Amino acid sequence: MKDSGVIAIVGGGAAGFFAAISAAESRTRDKVLLFEGGNRLLRKVKISGGGRCNLTHHCFDPMELSKNYPRGSRELRGAFHAWQPQDTISWFEENGVDTKTEEDGRIFPASDQSQTIIDCLLNSAKQAGVSLKMEKRLLDLRREDTHWELEFSGSEVVRANCVCLALGSLKESGILNALKSLGHSIEPLIPSLFAFNLADHPLKELAGVSVADAKIRTLPLGKPHSGPILITHRGLSGPAVLRASAWDAKSLAEQKYEFEAKINWLGDKSKERLIGEFVDFRKDRGKVSLAQSPYPQIPKRLWRKLVEISGLGMTTTWSHLSREKSLRLAENLANYAIQVNGKTTNKEEFVTCGGIDLKEVNFRTMQSKIQPGLFFAGECLDFDGITGGFNFQAAWTTGRIAGISMAEICSS
Repeated sequence: MKDSGVIAIVGGGAAGFFAAISAAESRTRDKVLLFEGGNRLLRKVKISGGGRCNLTHHCFDPMELSKNYPRGSRELRGAFHAWQPQDTISWFEENGVDTKTEEDGRIFPASDQSQTIIDCLLNSAKQAGVSLKMEKRLLDLRREDTHWELEFSGSEVVRANCVCLALGSLKESGILNALKSLGHSIEPLIPSLFAFNLADHPLKELAGVSVADAKIRTLPLGKPHSGPILITHRGLSGPAVLRASAWDAKSLAEQKYEFEAKINWLGDKSKERLIGEFVDFRKDRGKVSLAQSPYPQIPKRLWRKLVEISGLGMTTTWSHLSREKSLRLAENLANYAIQVNGKTTNKEEFVTCGGIDLKEVNFRTMQSKIQPGLFFAGECLDFDGITGGFNFQAAWTTGRIAGISMAEICSS
């Protein structure tokens, strides 16, 4: 066995911490160093899930789990066989974090406090002997014979046997040129998981209203996405909108976030089915005014707004609903058209689509296929998941694989 050396992990987020802990816990003789460019560790962990930390998702089949990743599904499928949500839950519970599963499958710490996860990772890193280096921004990375040289802010240069880049989004990393000079390709870095801003916002007065089971599709080629939709003062948000933004991230960027979308406020009900129901309403509810919604799943304020923009008055009864107005109301319920003119992202929490080309990384080890001793984990790779704990799971999985692989490969 060789003399002890250095394993360097760059990035103090979920993937970086899990890589560092996994390497240090693997009984490696190498010193494990974790570098963070800012003055705060685990920033996304802190704010995710509204400050509760959506740790992972209750989906224990790698095939089904991988379907929640618009990019990287095939590569992550194999990785999830090595480390999946059940492994994540078990690890955190073994390290003192009780978890709970909500109805929609999201898994949180039982404390409902992201600080519980942060404390667990910090304590685990300390116990494993990981050395934390704060405010060390990576400026350059180069291969020197059998070692790596990392140049950090403050003119500090560190030599390492293995390096794992767990930088999060590469958008502001400052080392894109260094990665390209090492032979790596970078897929375009664009936002994923964002809300839609609406032109002239026709529903602005309804800000705060949400529909629990709606469906949205971006035009011209987007597929429908189901789930809650929230009306905000800027436009639309909620899980269904975020999923659409993730799956259609590249096409929406190409359209410069100026596009049309269609909403079905009733989920799966078609326009034709609604027209048939309206015929029944004319018979069974003829004297009832349209002010009283027959669809309890649509909030009253939204229903009345849809009636209004369909050219109908609140005192109109179902028996007086003309065929023309019937068609218009059905259209606004099942195919409500919106014109999107921009996006809103949470600058701290948003996910980036794009990054290191996945073809250049061995997902059994997370090692570069181009540069031996260089590993990757987390969002700097060209994969991303929809909302619901999937992005954190990808971070835990790739971090775990990278950490163990570095301990084995770089210590042999």
